[in-house]
Formats: sequence, structure tokens, C-alpha cells
Amino acid sequence: MRYVTTIGKQEFLIDIIDEKHLALNGQVYQIDFDVICDQPVYSLLINEKSYEAYVYPVENAWQVLLHGRLYQAVVEDEAERRLRTASAGAVSEHEEFKLEAPMPGLVVAVPVTEGQEIKKGEVLVILESMKMQNELRSPRDGSVSRLRVKAGDNVEQHQTMLSVV
Repeated sequence: MRYVTTIGKQEFLIDIIDEKHLALNGQVYQIDFDVICDQPVYSLLINEKSYEAYVYPVENAWQVLLHGRLYQAVVEDEAERRLRTASAGAVSEHEEFKLEAPMPGLVVAVPVTEGQEIKKGEVLVILESMKMQNELRSPRDGSVSRLRVKAGDNVEQHQTMLSVV
């Protein structure tokens, strides 16, 4: 499994190789990771060097206290990253927005109909990929046009599924 972790403005690419190995930005490390006493305290051995960290979930991120310093880390798997990147672009309120599949998958549901008025944040398509269901939402108010998919359809990455005008 591959993750992108962002701390401040720096990104780290983490590949989980197996239970005892991971690659951080391409460098392979031997690891041992364990929870201490059912608390938010974790013991981590990296190449036989010991670290202890307090890890707390916060909205959309993790706070990590390590060696007296507090870090905020955002951890995304590849699918989450593609979804966020696909929806992060600036969307004009006056131009047609084309909803493209951020990854290949199966259309589970299309809870809107062509011509329907919608609000920003409303679910347009539910796409299943890698055994996870992803709700693809409207980036702005508008009206659904050119509906090109239905439940049960398979889509390829970047395939246009519908438009909002």
C-alpha cells in the first residue's frame, strides 16, 4: 500500500512493503511498530533505533508529539489523493464543469438526474474502486447536464461521467 504524508509543506511517499519493512521516499527501512498499553502512545523501531510518539487524531489529520515537538500530519492513500487532487482544481461558476472519474471503477449510484438543479457539495456519483465507495460531489451550484453514466457502468480514469452547468 502506498501513502502520501504531508507535514507542513513537505510530502513523504511511504510504501508499506510488508509487516517489517517500509520505504520512505524510496529508502527501505526495517521497522517494528506497536501500541503501548492501549494508549495513544506508540513504540517504533526503525533500523533498530527506538522512537516513542504520542499520536492523536484531529480533523482530517494526525497530531504527532515526537521528541518534544508537535507535528500535524495529513496521511492519504493513493485513492484519497487522486480524489482530492481531482476535486481541488478551481472551478468557474460560469463554465461547464465536467466530472471525470479520478480512478477506474464501478458506478454504484447516480443520485441525480439530467436537468436537476444541485448545490455545491451534493453527491453526483458514487464510484467504487479498490473495494471502497467514493462519493464524488459537485464543486459548485448548477444543473446536471450530459449524464453519461448509470449505476452498474464501469468507467476508466479521466472518463467524463457528467457535466454541471
